[in-house]
Amino acid sequence: MKKGVQTLCTALVILLLVSSMLAACGKGSGTDNAGGAEGETNATEGGGTDGTVFNETGFPIVNEPITLHFFAQRSPTNGPYNDMLVFREYEKMTNIHIEWEDVPSEGFTERKNLLFASNELPDAFYKSGITPLEAVKYGSSGMLIPLEDLIDKYAPNIKRIFEQYPEIEATITAPDGHIYALPSIIDLEAARTNKFWVNKKWLDNLGLEVPETADELIEVLRAFKEKDANGNGDPNDEIPLSEWDWGGLLNAFSGSWGLLQQMGYNLNVVDGKVDIWMTDDRYKELLMFFNQLYTEGLLDNTIFTQKSSEFVAKMGAGTLGMFHNQASDPFAAHKDDYMGIAPIKGTMGDRMTNAGPIARDFGAFAITSNNKYPEATIRWLDYFFSEEGSIFFRYGIEGETFYYKEDGYPEYTDEILNDERGLGVAIGQFTPWPGGGSPQYVTLKNASAINPPEVQAAQEALSPYMPEVIYGTPVFDEATAKEVDTLRQDIDTYFNESSAKFITGAIGFDQWDEYVSTLESMNLGRLEEIYQEALDSATK
Repeated sequence: MKKGVQTLCTALVILLLVSSMLAACGKGSGTDNAGGAEGETNATEGGGTDGTVFNETGFPIVNEPITLHFFAQRSPTNGPYNDMLVFREYEKMTNIHIEWEDVPSEGFTERKNLLFASNELPDAFYKSGITPLEAVKYGSSGMLIPLEDLIDKYAPNIKRIFEQYPEIEATITAPDGHIYALPSIIDLEAARTNKFWVNKKWLDNLGLEVPETADELIEVLRAFKEKDANGNGDPNDEIPLSEWDWGGLLNAFSGSWGLLQQMGYNLNVVDGKVDIWMTDDRYKELLMFFNQLYTEGLLDNTIFTQKSSEFVAKMGAGTLGMFHNQASDPFAAHKDDYMGIAPIKGTMGDRMTNAGPIARDFGAFAITSNNKYPEATIRWLDYFFSEEGSIFFRYGIEGETFYYKEDGYPEYTDEILNDERGLGVAIGQFTPWPGGGSPQYVTLKNASAINPPEVQAAQEALSPYMPEVIYGTPVFDEATAKEVDTLRQDIDTYFNESSAKFITGAIGFDQWDEYVSTLESMNLGRLEEIYQEALDSATK
């Protein structure tokens, strides 16, 4: 934005303008790292798009209050965004009021699609899960605006991180050279994996060892199901194994059959070659393993239908024998009962685990063409990518929701740590980060809730089995994106439905060849070619 030209009209106007400038500088100088780069506090004024005085650095971001409408996803652990302490306090700092339309995870995608289809856009999408295909489609059509120039001019913290990790910018830049959506940035390995949690108390009650192989896992799960693992006299109230949903189950175990989820899809990258493995024999073996678990009642039979809130409740109640989750906060009240273990060795001898890239949650934030204050909006977001701002976002207010330990690291208050609702829910009342998907900067310094000692130990168990290279989801040009979208609509629907039927026994494995032929007839080979071209382009 060009700086506003001050017009000398009357002495009174001059007096009011000078007073306003002094007041703005006074507010900005009282806050460390007030929305600028680390240590930058001086405020520079510029004319807003509608005459509002916008400050390029420092707080407040604008001298006169403005309102922005954000459309956001609300995870099960989150409270209402309008009531969140972090956002209420940040409004005081910035002079920007956010009118939140926060929609629960169930039904969020449908609501988001309806907004785009009707062109009834908010000012910004927040925690919005915009896919690369959506970014290109709605960016090239003008519904989402390019962000790279705004970042270069008004987002010094995001710009600094891009310079530190060039692969981030390469991953999120569309083929036309524009950045239409921003991810969360995860500079902490433990925040990029789902840990394999096993109920150690149940193992000890039954005299069992930690399972290392698929066969050993089945034996442990059988014991959990049949031998009153929790020792309460009721042999039927334990759930041996559960996961968030079908996608969570696949992500949790596919690596143990040598099947990784690279480039944001069901594919491996080996020696520079892409292999979509949905028709591979290894995948058939994995489905047969799942089918055995399901048939014997070892796998939660609600895996294809349960809501995410229901799974969170199961974790929090400590009624699960095994499951996967990034951190321990959802089951904080029972965390001493669980331990993180290494991935199992599958029936074909593989032992790997999936992990996300540094740029996670593509499309966590985007600004729309309806936004009258894009410069102020990007500055509003940028502060949360500084060290101070990221701690504020994840911990709230010092003395109220957290304190600094002797080692200089922040820690939540005992009231929050011991909240009977669980740590994730307690934190989720004053900040939206629990549940994932927020535009945020996660580091060792600000991650005590997701990286306590038990999570660090669980990550140490996984680290030897992580892939050496993790490829992010490619951003295709509009024509290719449309082709990918069209291909994947049919392929993914058939893949997911067929997988569920194989697992539940609705169809038998004697129909595997028919399944393979059907996928191949849907141009699975062409989809693989497109991903190969994207990989070749990214690795030139």
